[in-house]
Amino acid sequence: MADTDNPVCEEFCLHPDDIRAARAEALADDDARELAETFKILGDPTRVKMLQLLSRRELCVCDLAAAVGMGQSAVSHQLRLLRSARLVKYRREGRMVRYSLDDDHISVLLAQGIEHIKHR
Repeated sequence: MADTDNPVCEEFCLHPDDIRAARAEALADDDARELAETFKILGDPTRVKMLQLLSRRELCVCDLAAAVGMGQSAVSHQLRLLRSARLVKYRREGRMVRYSLDDDHISVLLAQGIEHIKHR
């Protein structure tokens, strides 16, 4: 009986040329692990909201905390995780610390993710 929700081949057969090509194109194990860690960090709605806000403008910790409706220490903890994943960076401005996305790749990733969920 065929499973229409999860279609699979009806006959087992291998295609050596396709397998060889797929293996040649596959991510290295370390790269796959690092990418999975990035997606794991992105798996939290609060962090996604923070990244989306930071994709629009640089914000100080106080303003970011107010915008997401959390305390400064909770936001600081999330920012520490985002920094360790190289998703955000900061700069000091006198006694203030302002955060922004680490690079344009992050904003592209967010924009594509948002476009994907809106596409439904």
